[in-house]
Amino acid sequence: MKIGILGTRGIPNHYGGFEQFTEFFAVYLAKKGYDVYVYNSSNHKYKEATFKGVKLIHCYDPEHKVGTFGQFIYDYNCIMDSRKRDFDVLLQLGYTSNTIWHRLLPKKSVIVSNMDGLEWKRTKYSPPVQKFLKYAEKLAIKSSDFLISDSIGIQNYLLKEYKAKSEYIAYGAEPFKSPDISVLEHYNVEKFNYNMLIARFEPENNLEVILDGAALAKTKTPFLVVGKHDVNKFGSYLKNKFKDCEHIRFMGGIYNLEHLNSLRYFSKLYFHGHSVGGTNPSLLEAMASNAFIIAHNNEFTKSILQENAFYFDDKNDVKEVIDNLKKEDYLDKIENLFQKIENEFTWDIINKKYLDFLHECAKKN
Repeated sequence: MKIGILGTRGIPNHYGGFEQFTEFFAVYLAKKGYDVYVYNSSNHKYKEATFKGVKLIHCYDPEHKVGTFGQFIYDYNCIMDSRKRDFDVLLQLGYTSNTIWHRLLPKKSVIVSNMDGLEWKRTKYSPPVQKFLKYAEKLAIKSSDFLISDSIGIQNYLLKEYKAKSEYIAYGAEPFKSPDISVLEHYNVEKFNYNMLIARFEPENNLEVILDGAALAKTKTPFLVVGKHDVNKFGSYLKNKFKDCEHIRFMGGIYNLEHLNSLRYFSKLYFHGHSVGGTNPSLLEAMASNAFIIAHNNEFTKSILQENAFYFDDKNDVKEVIDNLKKEDYLDKIENLFQKIENEFTWDIINKKYLDFLHECAKKN
């Protein structure tokens, strides 16, 4: 089976969740002997023709020159190239900028699309952009032969909104079993005596609610805020709002995975505020790192965590858990989530589910 993967900036991963998935899945396919191709942006720093057995197709991407509109041109170039490759299956990851070219997708290939999260709900987008993204969602469903949802919430939404069936396959994570306590020295914290969150600075990730609660709490435990806070107005606003709260520390982006895993492992409380989208990669990584998770109360996170986490709706909930919960009292919940990673979400499990589904799609079409 000849498989093409498009919709990302390429591999090896230097950007985000879809790129990380693509790297794991494409290498997995190549090791099993499949003829697999991944589309890479011309802006990607890796310029070789192959990566660990995966064939790379480098397409022109003018995003660095013209901004966001460049994504539409890059997607056009990828889709036009795919028309001459005779892929058995073309796996699309996301739909935001490629759907305007949906009529150009190769007719002979089976089109399988991962629908990502509810992009049109993100408040960082203006109303006209949100309207376009909602329309793009509809086009992606119409132009795909088969759909994948990475959460039960997204699967239910697609069925209710469009009467569209989709295969539920989550993101993956690897169990973290080698914590390094010396990492804490780099961040001036002590084991099990700091709280933390890791998120992009977007309103729907509920950072302000979490930090409002941390500011109200009587317990002034150090609170590490990991994420690039200097890239948008919201980040600057939050940093200014909490500048007098000495225990709230804006750490910036941290990209050393071993450091992140150890920080999660040795944290007291780990807050996950994401409320839009499917199964967030950082949530699974927290589960895989034995973090004690306090999550925003929504169907996406609850479908994964179930009774093995505590949930918050507002700043008062956050204050209460900071002042009253102790990690050592809930080791059973932490272990349950870790076992869930090992039993349901390792990359080998997720990759096999994807491969089996692609085979089913190829047979049905």
